[in-house]
Amino acid sequence: MVDDTERKGRPDPKLLELLVCPLTKTVLSYDADRNELVSRAARLAYPIRNGIPIMLPSEARELD
Repeated sequence: MVDDTERKGRPDPKLLELLVCPLTKTVLSYDADRNELVSRAARLAYPIRNGIPIMLPSEARELD
């Protein structure tokens, strides 16, 4: 059975607690509006596609 987080493409909250920025090793925050994980220290936003965080700096969006 598929739960609500998978249906909406959101990552599992328990997974989010474990993930850190691959460059700075700092905590990430979840931006639900953009469906991204944000590293303020690296000034990058990592996309989440189909509920899977893409933790590659080359795939990340630079923050303004």
